Amino acid sequence: MIHTSTHATSGTGRRHPYDPLSAEEITLAVAVIREERAPGHALRFPVVRLELPSKDVVRAYADDASELSRSAFLVVYDRASSQTHEAVVDLAASKVTSWTHVPGVQPAIMIEEIQALDEIVRSDPASVEVLRRHGVTDLSLLQIDPWSTGTLPVEGVDATRRIMRASAYVREFPEDNGYARPVGNLVFVIDCDDRSVAAIIEGDVVPLPPEGGNYDVASVGALREDLLPIEITQPEGPSFTLDGHVIEWQRWRLHAHIDAVEGLVISDVSYLDDGRRRSILHRASISEMVVPYGDTSDDFYFRNVFDAGEYNLGKTVAPLELGCDCLGEIRYLDAVLSDESGTPQRIRNAICLHEEDHGILWKHWNFRYNDKAEVRRSRRMVVSSIHTIGNYEYGFFWYLYLDGTIQFEAKLTGIVQTRAIAPGEVPEYGALVAPQLDAPNHQHLFNMRLDFEVDGPDNTVIEVDAVGLPMGPGNPHGNAIVAAKSPILSERDSRRMCNPATARTWKVVNPDSKNRFGEPVGYKLVPFNGPTLLAAPESDLARRAEFARAHLWVTRYDAKEMHAAGDYPNQHAGDGIGHWVAQDRPLENADVVLWHTFGTSHLPRPEDWPIMPCEYVGFTLKPMGFFDRNPSLDVPPPAAHGGAHCHPG
Repeated sequence: MIHTSTHATSGTGRRHPYDPLSAEEITLAVAVIREERAPGHALRFPVVRLELPSKDVVRAYADDASELSRSAFLVVYDRASSQTHEAVVDLAASKVTSWTHVPGVQPAIMIEEIQALDEIVRSDPASVEVLRRHGVTDLSLLQIDPWSTGTLPVEGVDATRRIMRASAYVREFPEDNGYARPVGNLVFVIDCDDRSVAAIIEGDVVPLPPEGGNYDVASVGALREDLLPIEITQPEGPSFTLDGHVIEWQRWRLHAHIDAVEGLVISDVSYLDDGRRRSILHRASISEMVVPYGDTSDDFYFRNVFDAGEYNLGKTVAPLELGCDCLGEIRYLDAVLSDESGTPQRIRNAICLHEEDHGILWKHWNFRYNDKAEVRRSRRMVVSSIHTIGNYEYGFFWYLYLDGTIQFEAKLTGIVQTRAIAPGEVPEYGALVAPQLDAPNHQHLFNMRLDFEVDGPDNTVIEVDAVGLPMGPGNPHGNAIVAAKSPILSERDSRRMCNPATARTWKVVNPDSKNRFGEPVGYKLVPFNGPTLLAAPESDLARRAEFARAHLWVTRYDAKEMHAAGDYPNQHAGDGIGHWVAQDRPLENADVVLWHTFGTSHLPRPEDWPIMPCEYVGFTLKPMGFFDRNPSLDVPPPAAHGGAHCHPG
């Protein structure tokens, strides 16, 4: 047995309060809206998801949620009136219980709008003529990519229209890498409701870059012949169980699913400690991510993509393949998501579940009395999904460890965004990756919403710094190191930055739950020490992506506050976390939510072309006095669970 898998479909097995909508529930919710609110109207449904039950319902859940009432939440867009509504449908009663007009917003860009771009441009005579001037005559291989426009104005275009910008690329055959030949200095502005080209922004003609950029086996030449196979086997099967969407592994229990906006979500995360199930995380998900480009040219300055709120990150999830995306003894979960017509679509193998060996867990050799070391192997449970968003792929990986650690890792790969430049030109805001092909500098900034529940909902966040004390009384040799602790007591005080010099962490404690030393139990966030937003503070982008200007924010829980840039960042001037913390709600011994911004500033290099090796960013949650001692002491030595005996080489 080398690679094996079994498959679980959404809606089978034990029911949990956070189970996503089934295909039948999506169909019912959409039908109720059409019948009750707008029969005959050309409604679109950018978001159809579970209306989250109250946290008390989830906390009270024991083994099966089959009898719980369920509701669907829908974002409904009427193209005829250009109006957006939010709706809630009681699924048991087949009834609309809430219908609210949300003025002045645009829902996320829809997949059907992206798929229409090629035909819209090809059918527009002015666009065809301008493409001809730029050397593009065969429109059958034209590739048009979407770009959300934010609130940056387009001369002559009404900002209240539902618009996006679009860039053009030329392929030489259908499977060709179009990003090797971008059409420079050319942008189309698309009216999504009218399905028309509202404006064309054109600069000087730049020749198409001369080289292709394909990376498939047929294109790269001779392959390595000395890379020998690695086989991963678990003859007795995996150590985890999957019941519906609930995963149990080595005392851990959690729920996992794909949300239409947030993508991979884990929730109801707990640990069985000496027979007592203890809560740690209520819910964790990517609340928003932004990819701002740093090139000032007319065809790039507006490229600032909010992949969750502007593109519905969850809808970009890709089916995974055994032996390629996941290796070993695999279990899968499907995702069922609604398209914009309200029709459920099943994405097979959307979530991959498996175990990985992870090197040494702990070891010590008592060399004075023994010639044998005590050593244990580390193993981790992996819950992952991969999303394709235009040119980029993002792999999202949650890891659970035997010692109580939780880790999140994002793996960034795919194809760098490109810009055509004139022969001999040297990029000022990027790097050459091929002749006449510039890959502009940019950032990838994620914001993870961490709804903690450390031994219960009432928690306090403490900033902890490792600080060396000055020489003086009590520290005559100047070697003292202390943990300087600063509680975060209110929201206005919660905007915090990483400090690698002091190994800064943020500890979430429960003041009412003590360990055997009389200290509050806790988990600490070990942040990713990376950049924040580099755009100028007074820029349009900085206002819209305020969450990305600090590494940490803390808010008091509010069920309506789910997305760090607000619910509708598309063509919106700015909302979200900066507005929420202005309320200055108290945070001590309260139901708190941490919002961690992390990511990378990507200065492309030739080695990123034609396809980019993975870059890794993420963070760790580690127990900090949550347990009374090392919780992995009972992990058996390697030979005890079917592994090879340790022996000298």
